Amino acid sequence: MGFTTERISNSDRAIDPSPVEKRAAYLAKLLALTHPGRDASPFVALFQVDSTANLVFQGIETLQNQAAARILELAIPSPRDENWRFTDLSKLLALDLAAAAVAGQLDERHQQLDEGSFVPAEAIAPYCLPGTSRLVFVDGVYAAHLSDLGSVADTITLGQGSSLTMTALESLAKLPDADEVFTTLNTASFQDVAVIRAQPNAVLAQPIHLLFVSIADRTLAHPRCWIRAETGSNITLIEDYVSLGEGSSFTNAVTEVVLGENTVVNHSRIQRENAQAVHIGKTAVIQARDSRYCNIAVQLGGGLSRHNLEVHHQGTQVQSNVYGLAIAAADQLMDTHSNIQYNEPHCQSNQLYKAIATDRGRSVFNGRINVPQKAQQTNATQLNRNLLLSHRARIDTKPQLEIVADNVKCTHGATVSQLEDNQVFYLQSRGIDRVSAQKLLIEAFALEILHKLPSEHLRQTLATSVMRLTEEVL
Repeated sequence: MGFTTERISNSDRAIDPSPVEKRAAYLAKLLALTHPGRDASPFVALFQVDSTANLVFQGIETLQNQAAARILELAIPSPRDENWRFTDLSKLLALDLAAAAVAGQLDERHQQLDEGSFVPAEAIAPYCLPGTSRLVFVDGVYAAHLSDLGSVADTITLGQGSSLTMTALESLAKLPDADEVFTTLNTASFQDVAVIRAQPNAVLAQPIHLLFVSIADRTLAHPRCWIRAETGSNITLIEDYVSLGEGSSFTNAVTEVVLGENTVVNHSRIQRENAQAVHIGKTAVIQARDSRYCNIAVQLGGGLSRHNLEVHHQGTQVQSNVYGLAIAAADQLMDTHSNIQYNEPHCQSNQLYKAIATDRGRSVFNGRINVPQKAQQTNATQLNRNLLLSHRARIDTKPQLEIVADNVKCTHGATVSQLEDNQVFYLQSRGIDRVSAQKLLIEAFALEILHKLPSEHLRQTLATSVMRLTEEVL
């Protein structure tokens, strides 16, 4: 049985509204597509009827209704907003979107996903990673028949929204920058949650692969992840966004990560949706004392892709390593905004973000590190390196250090360059033709980030994608 859909059409808009009114109206229509309203909730299908589950259900319903009320006071950002001045959202505003599953039909959709009638296993086979446990969500909804939890389920809680507890609910939508417009839209509209909770002192032998699949044309989806590493645990996550079709879509994703004391979380985020997709993602992280967090974000797909990263230190002796790679080809726009907030002394962060812009592509980097007076003996480095392969491409970079503390060691910098002629000449002098020499230099530039990924299969796949995206300009 198919699903009825509502569509957003530009023809539905009022005649000659102001730009702010247009953006507010479009945001309200996005909300109307997926928020169930006061009388229904997408989580009806997920929770068993008992007192504890009912409390969680009621808490989620309240949370979503509060976020929905907030959305009606907001508008889609414009370039006049400082955090969006380099990012033109006209590709999003031009989309004619539909909700693939609405509240009253979600239970049926879960059943059809379980039966495999939506997506057969062979359809996602090219994206599966050997040696990982796998959770699959299709257009934001858990697909049990595509998931393979493996033995990791013995030491960690894995699952969908029904795995949420009251403790989890207390931190849901409470992490840094939770009131940002697209985060609020996700909170009001998410239809399922990827839940990962590492028990105290749990050490995972293999990564957890969170695969988010977009399948329908003109689909709006709000993937949500809630991740908590309890004291002494060590986990590796690969958050992966892909498209099975070539149609347009809007993925509005939010991931919340809470690190307990003396924990290690290695977190890779891969965005490789199709060229028609619009993707806006948020990663919010809180780190307790003696925790180690590593984030590796790779953006390859989508006509418009934005990743907002918030990392907040809430204890001493915290370390954050943040790496990124974006490839902006054709007329793609790849945007990364990061904020590392120091709140305690004796902490450290290292950030390296790299981008390649070709053809008419555009890359944006805005990285902020804030060190208040309390955060003495901070050690922070930030570097943005960019490779410009076309005179029509564009790179905007804005590294920022905001330092009040005086006993710190903080550095930042940015470079924008083309392929160096002397490097190309050196390789040619060793018998390598010019095009092959250029390819080697581009690949080496990207591999500095890709080699940090925890999966060899994923490293090779993404390296191939990088070369395919850049080879047309050589």
